[in-house]
Amino acid sequence: MSVSIHASFLPHTDPDASLAFYRDTLGFEVRNDVGYDGMRWITVGPADQPGTSLVLEPPVADPGVTDHERRTVVEMMAKGTYARVLLATADLDGAFARLQADDAEIIQEPTEQPYGVRDCAVRDPAGNLIRIQELR
Repeated sequence: MSVSIHASFLPHTDPDASLAFYRDTLGFEVRNDVGYDGMRWITVGPADQPGTSLVLEPPVADPGVTDHERRTVVEMMAKGTYARVLLATADLDGAFARLQADDAEIIQEPTEQPYGVRDCAVRDPAGNLIRIQELR
């Protein structure tokens, strides 16, 4: 049996800002952009990996979520403690330069970590923590 990761979900608070970050700054292609009932889901991913996607979704769009839970999620997003994703690139310095040029919120510059990887960290427009690891 072979199982792969097809899609992961990250919340957004501003679909246009998130789209610009993932498409224009990170270079992902847009695979789907769907609106429903005043909300918007945007599927993006690396052009050379058509089977792996990120779905940028409205926070807690599930109708079973209470208003209190919804507020808690939005508060956690604003602090950068709700969602995160780990990306990888062969050119970490180039990716970091592009992030800086596009005024991404830098959390950590490229750093050799004590656990054996070199990576950096930024926040996307919704506050999600994005770590980018250098492929070796």
